[in-house]
Amino acid sequence: MSEQREPLLSVRDMRVDFGSRRKPFHAVKGVSFDIYPGETFGLVGESGSGKTTIGRAIIRIYETAGGEVIFKGQRINGKISKELDREVTRKIQMIFQDPMASLNERAKVDYIVAEGLYNTEKGISKEQRQEKVHQALMDVGLLPEFASRFPHEFSGGQRQRIGIARALIMQPEFIVADEPISALDVSIRAQVLNLLAELQKQRGLTYLFISHDLSVMRFICDRIAVIHKGLLMELADTETLFRHPLHPYTQALLSAVPMPSPDQRREGPPLIYDESVHDYRTDKPVWCEIEPGHFVRGNQKELAEYRGMLEKEA
Repeated sequence: MSEQREPLLSVRDMRVDFGSRRKPFHAVKGVSFDIYPGETFGLVGESGSGKTTIGRAIIRIYETAGGEVIFKGQRINGKISKELDREVTRKIQMIFQDPMASLNERAKVDYIVAEGLYNTEKGISKEQRQEKVHQALMDVGLLPEFASRFPHEFSGGQRQRIGIARALIMQPEFIVADEPISALDVSIRAQVLNLLAELQKQRGLTYLFISHDLSVMRFICDRIAVIHKGLLMELADTETLFRHPLHPYTQALLSAVPMPSPDQRREGPPLIYDESVHDYRTDKPVWCEIEPGHFVRGNQKELAEYRGMLEKEA
């Protein structure tokens, strides 16, 4: 993405801790990145790497232990005013991973979709609220009469569309999509991805797309950041990352991506990332822009090796 544009959202040295003060668990250990208007920024890593924690910290579900989250020039983590908190609620929404667990089984769809309006637009009439619910349902390919049903009456794909409608009704600018297709059948995944892409074109939405599936990320993301144990390992344009992966962890993830064609089958087993072979006692790793728009973590010896790899490929 062009560095001349102002980012819509910036994360600067974000840290998130769980547990007690005496024995904290450092889930996110100082992560920084920018997301620009209209792009889909991917955050990929294995389970427990901290990617979902980052998304939830951005939308203020989790508190940050340090660093800054800046949205449209304003700091939105930590203590903020009620007005700004209400603005963040309207402008930043989340699509959750599990369409079965993220919807209230005891509530009808019209209440589930309109719940955000009850909290932020208390002055609108019942008719106006119902009209917005019906429009949100139609925007995601569901019939307005579905509003009177309960979540258990829908399939997994339809439930996820309800979750998307719940986010869209707030007219957000930025959406955190936390593995929105991982719990869906393969036949439904493409429909939801295409829906997200179409809504982005129509509304100028910006996405943080969280996933462990690099093949999906390649289809939908403009840039991808790779995270491992709470630290970013590499960040680059999608095609750059797939063509020239530098960090061994990125290479290991890419080697595990299934190839759909037998002609493209890789030789040998997937690579294994063994962090114990790295000696960082004296030469500490740093986060470095190795080439324009391409960031990677490594110590001075590793960064020299990465530069050599890029020169050979050039």
